[in-house]
Amino acid sequence: MNDILLLKPGELVLKGQNRHFFEDRLRSNVARRLKSLGRFQITSVQSTVYVEPLEDDIDLDEAFRRCRQVFGIISLCRAAACEKDKDAILNTALRYLEPELRRAKSFKVESKRSDKRFPMTSIQLSQYVGGGIGEAFPDLPADMHDPDLVVHVEVRETAAYVHAGGVPGAGGLPVGTCGRAVSLLSGGIDSPVSTYMIARRGVQIIPVHFFSFPYTSELAKDKVLKLAKKLLPWCGRLTLEVIPFTHIQEEIRDKCPEEFFTLIMRRFMMRLAQSVAMANGCGALVTGENLGQVASQTMEAIRCTEAPLELPVLRPLIGFDKEQIIGIARQLDTFETSILPYEDCCTVFTPRHPRTKPKPEEVEEAEAVLDVEALCREALENTERIPIQ
Repeated sequence: MNDILLLKPGELVLKGQNRHFFEDRLRSNVARRLKSLGRFQITSVQSTVYVEPLEDDIDLDEAFRRCRQVFGIISLCRAAACEKDKDAILNTALRYLEPELRRAKSFKVESKRSDKRFPMTSIQLSQYVGGGIGEAFPDLPADMHDPDLVVHVEVRETAAYVHAGGVPGAGGLPVGTCGRAVSLLSGGIDSPVSTYMIARRGVQIIPVHFFSFPYTSELAKDKVLKLAKKLLPWCGRLTLEVIPFTHIQEEIRDKCPEEFFTLIMRRFMMRLAQSVAMANGCGALVTGENLGQVASQTMEAIRCTEAPLELPVLRPLIGFDKEQIIGIARQLDTFETSILPYEDCCTVFTPRHPRTKPKPEEVEEAEAVLDVEALCREALENTERIPIQ
């Protein structure tokens, strides 16, 4: 009896002639996540990805946990493989699911016969296996409407599989199937959530952080590194680009009207992030902006901050309530890290009375006293690149 993982893709099954591209990337992403655990055979047949361990000492519980964090999988389960024979299937169900059968208060059997050469129909197979379970567990009643346990039997091309049902996967699309984007990653609650949400749509992420030492401490930088590590299982490979922002903020403080400090700072962030994006073949920027949450996130302010850009800005949280964002952050285990009391550069030189409805021409005039090109070039030349492991 071989223990195996069955992964059910979600949206991939709706793809047309390029479906194989999504399936190939999904298998590749699963293989990368499991590589450190040992050798696996990973195949895709009939809208199911089969993950079979090739070594006896592999931690399949850990493999299952990691697969739950791979985007593109809508559900997954552990199953036992056996010969495509009715008695082999029944005996496998009795042995493999014995603990569940002893705990259950009622049961039923659901069968799927993908291999039409199998001599029994799905209903006949369910009746046969159900009858055998009833004989082995005479105190366990069958319930076709609301069973406590559903025994699943799948007869496929190469083998039959028995399992007790799946659990939800991460959903979405495999990372790397929908291009690349730069995500502005601060130390707050919102940006890790927005990064996760865009990665879930199949986007490979390059996180960028703006660091204003000594106004922000090394602890603030470490906090962002911790957030990036928490995102790593979901996003795949990550290299954090840390852009020094101190000189830019000091220039803004010394030469620009206070009411425009945050807006001009955001415009610099967008320009720098776009430069990183273009250097890495990215098609968009990602921010955690949320409409009306702070003064720089009004419609007028957003218009001003994105005005210097050529690339689109993806804002997955734009219409979320704060409690919704916090809920996702808790699920990702980023919330407690995000609320650590280490300030990021967004809180440096915060204006006392920021403009909430600025006009683009006003911001451009206030910014004109700065050598934008030279400041951006200096920051990019001193960028620190940190592989996340």
